[in-house]
Amino acid sequence: MMMRKTSLILLGAAAGIAVTLIATSPRIVLDGARAQAAAADTYRQLSLFGDVFERVRADYVEKPDDSKLIESAINGMLAGLDPHSSFMQVQTRGEFGGLGIEVTMEDGLIKVVAPIDETPAAKAGIMANDIITHLDDEPVQGLTLNQAVEKMRGPENSKLKLKIMRKGQEKPIEVTIVRARIQVRSVRSHMEGDDVGFIRITQFNEQTTEGLKKAITDLSAQAGDKLKGYVIDLRNNPGGLLDQAISVSDAFLEKGEIVSTRGRNAEETQRFNARAGDLTKTKPVIVLINGGSASASEIVAGALQDHRRATVIGTRSFGKGSVQTIIPLGSGNGALRLTTARYFTPSGRSIQAKGISPDIEVLQDVPEELKARTDTRGEASLRGHLKAEGDEQTGSQSYIPPDPKDDKALHSALDLIRGIQKNSAYPPNPKTAVPN
Repeated sequence: MMMRKTSLILLGAAAGIAVTLIATSPRIVLDGARAQAAAADTYRQLSLFGDVFERVRADYVEKPDDSKLIESAINGMLAGLDPHSSFMQVQTRGEFGGLGIEVTMEDGLIKVVAPIDETPAAKAGIMANDIITHLDDEPVQGLTLNQAVEKMRGPENSKLKLKIMRKGQEKPIEVTIVRARIQVRSVRSHMEGDDVGFIRITQFNEQTTEGLKKAITDLSAQAGDKLKGYVIDLRNNPGGLLDQAISVSDAFLEKGEIVSTRGRNAEETQRFNARAGDLTKTKPVIVLINGGSASASEIVAGALQDHRRATVIGTRSFGKGSVQTIIPLGSGNGALRLTTARYFTPSGRSIQAKGISPDIEVLQDVPEELKARTDTRGEASLRGHLKAEGDEQTGSQSYIPPDPKDDKALHSALDLIRGIQKNSAYPPNPKTAVPN
């Protein structure tokens, strides 16, 4: 009797499911038909690609290289996604030098996001927003971003001639740069007077967090009881490694979320939280940003701003709010650099194509001859960029005066920390911070 009852209950449940399926079957059939149609269209397009590939192989005026055809097809597919996804061939041929610039592709040309401090490019006067049109007299137009970057690399001490277009300059500028092995010191520090520690982070590489910890320790020892606070300079820092952005933010926070990343599917969401231990022992912090501050820099600025741990001064940041994952494609096949997620600040802000707005905007006094080329157009100006959630914003000043005495953002930060200048945004109000 018990077995029969159980069977009837299971049968009843199965019958209920059957009734539900019958009741909703027109929609299921329709969805299934749409999925089949979409799959069929995809296979038709792939078949078309195969036909074109075979026709090119058979009839092109010169015998093409099959591997180059396929690589070009892959690059074309990735270029249609967004400016930061690309195909990378792994290089195995010796030691090579570079120029020291972060670049992106815009309208088929190479655009400088920012030169990296103390590199050949920075020493040669390359500036954010420069457009590179020729490499050794060969046009960049028609090359992929990776192909152009590969041409910029070469043996150490070899020379490369760049032809550059700058806004406000009628004629192209030609610059010859000697390649060097790029070993960037990502953290530099010094005392401003005897009471404020200044820390400049130029990019986020494997050594950044350790460099920051050493800088804080050294500055604290130098200043002793006189130390009033820190200025963290992230201006024209193009970004770098996500884990370093998280650990740098963690150095100033006791608890709370630092950043979250969200992929296509909800289960791919990741949240990264601070661990106890503020290395500065809660000393006041001011962060400097501008139009050349991108990616990992924006994660740090956004986290410290949302937690009201720091006051952010300068101009709106670049607005690169996406995460790229390096996906190896097997031995000898290179790797895929694919945009896999967006990132969000602790308050849930997406900065994609928007950037971080400073708590206190400070514009620099720009020399007349440079005024036409001191604004960075930002992520929102890049063709094919991931769209913002809400209104997009682009364009922000990225000029840093070469002489610190002319640096208005730096002087504002120092005056605030020393109490010479007052502003409602400093010190930040912890009551308005995001919940921890």
